[in-house]
Amino acid sequence: MNKKKITIIIVIILAILLVGFIVWKNLNKNNIQDDGKLKIVTSFYPIYIIAQNITEGANNIELGNMADVNVGCLHDYTLTTEDMKKVEKADVFVVNGLGMENFIDKVINSNNTMQVIDSSNGIENIIKDDNETNPHIWTNINNYITQVKNISERLQQIDSKNANIYKENAENYINQLEKLEEEYIQKLEGLKGKKVVNLNEAFEYLGQELQMEMTTIETNHEESTMSAEMMSSIIEKMKNENIQMILVDKNDNKTMAETIANETGAKIYELDSGLKGSIEKDAYINMVKYNMEILQN
Repeated sequence: MNKKKITIIIVIILAILLVGFIVWKNLNKNNIQDDGKLKIVTSFYPIYIIAQNITEGANNIELGNMADVNVGCLHDYTLTTEDMKKVEKADVFVVNGLGMENFIDKVINSNNTMQVIDSSNGIENIIKDDNETNPHIWTNINNYITQVKNISERLQQIDSKNANIYKENAENYINQLEKLEEEYIQKLEGLKGKKVVNLNEAFEYLGQELQMEMTTIETNHEESTMSAEMMSSIIEKMKNENIQMILVDKNDNKTMAETIANETGAKIYELDSGLKGSIEKDAYINMVKYNMEILQN
């Protein structure tokens, strides 16, 4: 066999191998990687709790969370090398949406075969301030139920073998949430129209659900910083309008809240925003019950 024929045969073999690789890659684009498991990664704690409830008992899946469960809010979050390793191997990435994951483009570019599930699809009662969207939708139980539905439906499409499990788990979880929401609204009906100063924007959706008249002041949660001018303005407003409630996250710095309370005689209510906590599947339900007990006071 002459060299020309050998060269032609080698080119043909390489072309076949290349086509075979492309076909294999496309077949595996949306599903299972080489260890046989569907790798589902959630962006942060609240979404992980939802996914944990939906995927319980599913076969051949691996559920993980990108950010540390106690990292809190993802606003201005900087991805770590460890975070990138997790998403680079993911088949499915489940996010809150509405700009919470401001790094989403970088994540998608690192793994363009990964399916992305946006749990905020279809939620209409979005709160905006100066064209900036508040993404903390899960503190409204009805929004949270929509997030559960969105994630379950997309997982059923992506992983048909476990579709019945995802569907049944979501239905059971939603049933619990709807019963809890009914109790929640009934027991806290007296807060309807109540004026309150809120020092954590995550609770805007909670206030929306309970129909409270809420003045939200965005602060740095870690340090709870506020300008002297803003502080003076809030104190004056509270005195003039007899506002007696201040909402803070139980994990936030309470220095500013205490200063305002001392000046106005208002009471501080330390609520749970669900941004961090235990990884028990009932964590969200326990959060709602905790807030309900605090607000019943």
